[in-house]
Parts: sequence; C-alpha cells; structure tokens
Amino acid sequence: MTSPTDNVQPEGAWEFDDQVAEVFDDMLARSIPQYTVMREAVAEIARRYSKPGTAIVDLGCSRGEALRTIRERVDDHRVRYVGTEVSEPMLAAAKRRFVDDVDVEIRKADLRDGVPLDVYPSVTVLVLTLQFTPIEYRQRIVQQAYDQLLPGGALVLVEKVLGSNAKIDADFVSIYYELKTRNGYTPEAIERKRLSLEGVLVPVTARWNEELLRMAGFATVDCFWRWMNFAGWVAVKPG
Repeated sequence: MTSPTDNVQPEGAWEFDDQVAEVFDDMLARSIPQYTVMREAVAEIARRYSKPGTAIVDLGCSRGEALRTIRERVDDHRVRYVGTEVSEPMLAAAKRRFVDDVDVEIRKADLRDGVPLDVYPSVTVLVLTLQFTPIEYRQRIVQQAYDQLLPGGALVLVEKVLGSNAKIDADFVSIYYELKTRNGYTPEAIERKRLSLEGVLVPVTARWNEELLRMAGFATVDCFWRWMNFAGWVAVKPG
C-alpha cells in the first residue's frame, strides 16, 4: 500500500512545513488509531455543547480537518467557527479549505504567546495540539481556554499520552507501531519519524492531562475515547 505520506522522509527535527502540510490529513489517518471514530466523537460533543450566537474555536487547527467535521455536524449559521494555527503552510491550507465559508475564520496565532480571542466560545477544541507545545506553557493555555469559555461550555482535549508505568507504556508503543506497520509504514520510516519527533512531540500521562484541566477550574472531566497511548477528554465549565 503506497501513499503520498511515504514521500515524507524527515531527517532532522520534525517541522510542519510545506511537505508535511501537503500530506497531513493522510498522515493522520494512517498514524492515529481509530482516527475517524475520534473525529466523529469530537464533532458530536461539539454539536451537543454548542450554543447559537456563540463560537466554536479550534486551537491549533492545522489544515482544518477537525473544524470541517465539526462545521458539518453542527451546521448552524448562528454559530461562528474560528481556527488558529501557527504553521504558515497549515494556515494557508486551512484558509483555502474555508475560502468560501463566511462562517469560518482562520487566524494565525502562536499559543505560546497566549490565546488571543475576541469571540465567546461555547466549545473549544485542542486536538493533538498541546503535545507539540513545551510543557511549561500548557497550564497557561488550558487556563486561558477555560477563562474564555462561556459558563456551561466544553473544552475537548485529545492527546497522545504515556502509559502509567514503563512496562505498560512500552506495550502501548509496541502495539501502536504494529498498527502503523499494518497501515503501510516500514520499520525504517517509523524509526525516522520517532527520532524526528524527539523533543518536539512531548506527551505526558493521562492523569497529568486531567490535572491540567481540573487545575484550570473544570469541575467535570471525563474520558470519552482511549486507544492505548491516545486519549480524549471532555471538560465542562461550571455554569
């Protein structure tokens, strides 16, 4: 099985450059277990917590695939959709994707500088975003997302995670690499990507992510999806 992703051969540190942006959706589909299930779950949660006259915000929207799925599921012109992205190639791709959709706005933003919003979100999503942000910024990002959410609003967080101990984590990683092999990646390609992501993608445990959410003020935090070393949570702001 061949794919455009097979032509991406990282040699140094991982970058969200033009080459990656071009094949990113295919790369996620082949690299994230239960990818479609996860995307649909995020969109369904967004639909249930969205409110007319508010916004749905995707922090770190990449090419806009998650935002597209949410937009189609919610399908309400009284809702505003805002995606933020720091990578210029991803930003350009997302803007092209929504060029004819007046309800969607794509903005450039580096979450390390804060979460700059002038909208009132009832839903904020962070899908595979925090893991690429240095750990020292993560609590502040989650806190700002909480502060900007309307009461009763939801934050949806999806992250790659570490196992609770070294043995379990090693088993999760082994099973994950077996899945990638079944999806057409060679052992050499898996190893190159692993090396290129060292120090760029830095996961933490599921418990640590849950503590980030609770420390920000979310009273209700629940895991809605988990596959080995990937997990998703919905956190609801009191109100």
